Amino acid sequence: MKWITREHPKIDRIACPWLIKRFIDADAEIIYVPYEQVLHKAEELGAVPFDLPGVEYSHYEDRCTFDFFIRKHQLKDPALDRIAAIVRGADTDRHEFAPQSAGLEAIFSGLAFNSKDDFALLELGMVIYDGLYSWAQHLYKKKHTQGNQAEQLLLEVYHKYLQDTSKKAPAWTQELREMIQDQLDTNMTLSLQQASDELDINPAYLSREFSRYFDNLSFGEYIRKARIGKAIHLIETTNYTLTEIAYLTGFSDQSHFTRIFKKQTGQTPTFYKKNVLKSKKEAKS
Repeated sequence: MKWITREHPKIDRIACPWLIKRFIDADAEIIYVPYEQVLHKAEELGAVPFDLPGVEYSHYEDRCTFDFFIRKHQLKDPALDRIAAIVRGADTDRHEFAPQSAGLEAIFSGLAFNSKDDFALLELGMVIYDGLYSWAQHLYKKKHTQGNQAEQLLLEVYHKYLQDTSKKAPAWTQELREMIQDQLDTNMTLSLQQASDELDINPAYLSREFSRYFDNLSFGEYIRKARIGKAIHLIETTNYTLTEIAYLTGFSDQSHFTRIFKKQTGQTPTFYKKNVLKSKKEAKS
């Protein structure tokens, strides 16, 4: 059977082929193609697409595609459940799922950086996941650092790495900030679905993770706050009417603009503008 997914695999798109070949279809053919070609090639080749928004084999709830394969094919194996937690944490930047997630992400980030050959990377990944499976079966309870100063030092470095990287926002957050700024600058609309498509991130994951990196606000709340921030700037620095400012900041009508402005600032835009004009007049006198 043929299975197809996006090129440039790193975590889930290496883990899933390993799971397929080891537990579902030993003779499976794994195909990597550019994102925009996956569905067309899947139909052309009769392949099953996976780890792609909108297909059956993909992320669901707070789980990744590896989890879905396990559920779909009813793979009852505690060792696979342990690996699933590690893969989930590595693939979604949620290292609290398993302490090994950060290490797995670091390993495959480095391998992906060194190798641009997806199939060579998959070959390496098969060996790594075979080893991880043996650990998850037989060694996951074993402590290997007692009495070994070098390993103790490595463990300290590992925990320091976890502490440092847990505070670092993932790369997609900067891309999303730039997308939101572009929206504010051009008065274009940006929905959560559009953002997830552009970033190639599962929308459920993006919705759940958004508040962690954007002032503890939901996507909609953050967009509204940013629009009001721009509106305040325009009130303070331009001679635009409030109707023009409502349009320039993406509000559908004046009443919606007034309601959100008052909710954010405690004042109506009319009252706020009067105070701004009054302050400017007093400054000139």
